[in-house]
Amino acid sequence: MSGISHPRLPDYAVCRSVLADGRLLTITASRRARGNRADVKCHVAAAPALALRMQQVVRMARLTEALLDSRDQVLLSMDPAPNAKERDWELAAVLADRMVRGLYAAAPGAEQALLALGWSDAWHLGRVEGEPLQAQRIAMAHLAPDGVLVLGGQVRSDAGEPDLAGARCSVIGHLGALHGHADLADCVASVRSWFPLYCGGSHDSLAWLEVSVFPLAAGTVPASEEDSIAAPQLDPARLQALRQTLCAARHFDGHGLGRWRTLVRFSQPEFQGNSYELALVMADRMARGREFLPRGRLIATGQSSAWHAGLVEAVDGQQAKLALIARQAGAGDRILLPAGWAAALPAGYVAGLRQRGASLACIERIGMI
Repeated sequence: MSGISHPRLPDYAVCRSVLADGRLLTITASRRARGNRADVKCHVAAAPALALRMQQVVRMARLTEALLDSRDQVLLSMDPAPNAKERDWELAAVLADRMVRGLYAAAPGAEQALLALGWSDAWHLGRVEGEPLQAQRIAMAHLAPDGVLVLGGQVRSDAGEPDLAGARCSVIGHLGALHGHADLADCVASVRSWFPLYCGGSHDSLAWLEVSVFPLAAGTVPASEEDSIAAPQLDPARLQALRQTLCAARHFDGHGLGRWRTLVRFSQPEFQGNSYELALVMADRMARGREFLPRGRLIATGQSSAWHAGLVEAVDGQQAKLALIARQAGAGDRILLPAGWAAALPAGYVAGLRQRGASLACIERIGMI
């Protein structure tokens, strides 16, 4: 009886980049059994902020992967450390992560001679940016005769193509181009919602969070729903709380489990409390097509000890948050508050919002609102 043979995954992978001063930067990725460890761990000597940025880049770039395998932990290291403002190493980190997991392979014989330069402000959409003509000139001095060069960005028609003589070079504007695929950004559904961030000072504001979902390939069943949810800006404890909130809320609607890769981003990741939970759940439901989109922003505050039952519970700071919402709400905004706040709304509060073109609902549970 014959079966499909799967190639053995490499124990480690290397991808290099070139710094602005001409030095060669090496990113090494290795694998080990994950156990209860984080999916990605990064190390840069004497540069913890840079290691954190590399971890965020890799996690965001994984969103547009249709297959999910969380059995291994990937460890990435970088040497030497680049200047804090340099970003062309980002593409090399993404490729090293994919190579060690068997999702990308350089040309045969060039596994140790891969050079990559590119960066992105939208890795979660699979987009890759850069200056390919300038990067190609910098990289050529370091490219081996059998090397492979991958550059991020777009070549302008009036700028001429890079000189590919003696080198295998590709210019990509999105990660799908690594395999000749279409741009997968259109398959990512991203929705933002806002929640009041109150600290009693000049920094009080409506902060946003963004939920992006990408469909998993048919037949792909993650080891756990939590493994399919990433929030690269959060520490492990807060990430776990966010995952539990989304998993419980998806269990309630019965249509979200085992179907999506999910990435959550925050405009202000440094905050305390759980009052963002309702905004998170609603953004996730809208991204998955389980709620209607408002004409303007969706502004929400609320938490729950029973998201699996769809319940919405009150949070602290009612009067201060109501005042903040009233100041910043605009035409088309939809405001969702816990039902427990309804009796204590100031006189004329709802009418004042309506006069500005916003609407308000106090809800006991989530559902089609």
